[in-house]
Amino acid sequence: MSDKYESLVDAIVNLEEATALQIAEQMLKAGVDPVKVLETCRRAMSMVGERFERGDIFLSEMIVAAEVFKEVLEIVGPKLKKEASKSLGKFSIGTVQDDIHDIGKNIVIALLEAEGFEVIDLGVDVPPEKFVEAIRQHKPSIVGMSGLLTIAIESMKKTVDAIKETGLRDKVKIVIGGGIIDENVQGYAGADAHTNNAAKGVGICKALIGG
Repeated sequence: MSDKYESLVDAIVNLEEATALQIAEQMLKAGVDPVKVLETCRRAMSMVGERFERGDIFLSEMIVAAEVFKEVLEIVGPKLKKEASKSLGKFSIGTVQDDIHDIGKNIVIALLEAEGFEVIDLGVDVPPEKFVEAIRQHKPSIVGMSGLLTIAIESMKKTVDAIKETGLRDKVKIVIGGGIIDENVQGYAGADAHTNNAAKGVGICKALIGG
């Protein structure tokens, strides 16, 4: 089965949509954990991002790869669904201002919904005031902030500061995530927790609300 994982990575990296979808379906039918399929997709998208940064591919090709990923997610997503005995609460999430990466965010959303969270997706390049507005409107238990670029660190801090300034900080738990995130960034931004792994991130969120 290990060759299937590599074949899925190759299909996404090479922009072979039909092949990627076929392999993903075969893996699911064979009983592969849907989370592992998504993790394989994330690894493929990381490779695509690296190729783009090196100048090996054009922006248009990276966009196509992202679309292939989303098609696979549509197949895998329903397999994550399970009957939750009760809602675990509301979770508001967005990619912070000046960052438009959404692959990791979308994987987290799929996993959170599967666990029973009601997710409010704020999208990408989300300014601090939109996070504040979402807290006021939806009253989530947890706010998630995603980012892949270094500039996102400062945006996360500004967003947490904006939440503090409006007196809403003690109303929510804040989790930040992305490949650049570590304990130092968590402390700098003023978040309650951090993660760079979607599956572990869901566990962290459940722990924060006592689930």
